[in-house]
Amino acid sequence: MSLSSSSPAEQLTELIQLAAQKGVLRRVVCSKSSESDRVRAVLTPRVIGGQQMLQLETFYADNKARHLNIAPKDAEAITFALACYAQINLLTTLSGGDCELKRSGNGKQTLLRGGKLHTLLQAFAPSQNTVAPTTNDRQKNRILTGAEPFLQALDVSDKNGRVYDKKQSKFRQINRFLELLRDVEDHLPTEGTLRVCDLCCGKSYLSFAVYHYLTAVKGRTVRMSCVDLKPDVIESCSAIAESLGFDGLEFICGDVANHQVEEGAHVHLVVSLHACDTATDLVLHKAMEWQSEVILSTPCCHHELNHTQDCPELSCIAEHSMLRQKLCDAATDAMRLLLLEAHGYTTAALELIDPEETPKNIMLRAIRKKNPSKSAMEAAHKDYADAVRFFIRTSGQAQDQFLNRDF
Repeated sequence: MSLSSSSPAEQLTELIQLAAQKGVLRRVVCSKSSESDRVRAVLTPRVIGGQQMLQLETFYADNKARHLNIAPKDAEAITFALACYAQINLLTTLSGGDCELKRSGNGKQTLLRGGKLHTLLQAFAPSQNTVAPTTNDRQKNRILTGAEPFLQALDVSDKNGRVYDKKQSKFRQINRFLELLRDVEDHLPTEGTLRVCDLCCGKSYLSFAVYHYLTAVKGRTVRMSCVDLKPDVIESCSAIAESLGFDGLEFICGDVANHQVEEGAHVHLVVSLHACDTATDLVLHKAMEWQSEVILSTPCCHHELNHTQDCPELSCIAEHSMLRQKLCDAATDAMRLLLLEAHGYTTAALELIDPEETPKNIMLRAIRKKNPSKSAMEAAHKDYADAVRFFIRTSGQAQDQFLNRDF
């Protein structure tokens, strides 16, 4: 049986619909757009709101991406959505089951391997090796649902467990942090009481979430100390912890730089969310001093290097304030990771949450090695010192401030 549609573009749409119906559509990749603001687009089968859909993700020249959901039965909408692209590749899970549409400058359309794919699709029985579409209904996979009492106490959700609209971003941020904690929990002790510190805890959304996850979800015994300078915040959080029966969670008003744990105690996990500027360095230094097994820290407001950076080779960037700030943000975090490696940690910079929600979305993750190599630590320390000297040439005092962040 041949394709029923007349034009190659309509035939491609028919093949997309048939592949989606059979459950073998992988994706449709569109490139060479005739519209200057569009770079490319990808059409993918999704389950959205329990419905089978085709989601078109269009990437624009301003580095933004926009989404459009199309019903698989809407042939006209599919054809229209792909009309501005000169090259369209339809990919399926079938062996040899791909085809390509090309449009020339004069408007001529050619569908390559369309007939072969149509034959394969007609002969394919969905029960053979059908792949279920990816779902966009992600809430079911989140660690938190919104019904947790601590979220209600913090005014993130109402008494029915519905997350308030204005707190959706915070809810996603907390869940993502817990997912990253889940990824590294194997590096924490499996027995005994877990000792945790949240330094520069602020309003403590993260403190309550981490404590809830480790105790209620993982069943661990936890003693967690949360430190911040604001007495009103500490008083409020202490009252909430008491009302929730979080007996192992304490809030301490004080300077992180002077905070000490009880004699003989070992802090296994240090977390921090958006400690401002050099406060992040204090957090990391405390964690390294304690030789904590895991450090999860999301920095905020990188001002110090921006004020002291003096590198002639980078003047083409530094003369533009916005670019200078982005450079100093990245350089500061890179040097922090080097310093952590110099103290025996394996490090990574991870995306905490979509940068469209907040620009402060980089998490620094550090996992202490069981037997760190002395030579590797020395090499990392040399790289750190070289980086400091490169970025700060003329101000000896500023350079010393960075270089003296060692133990």
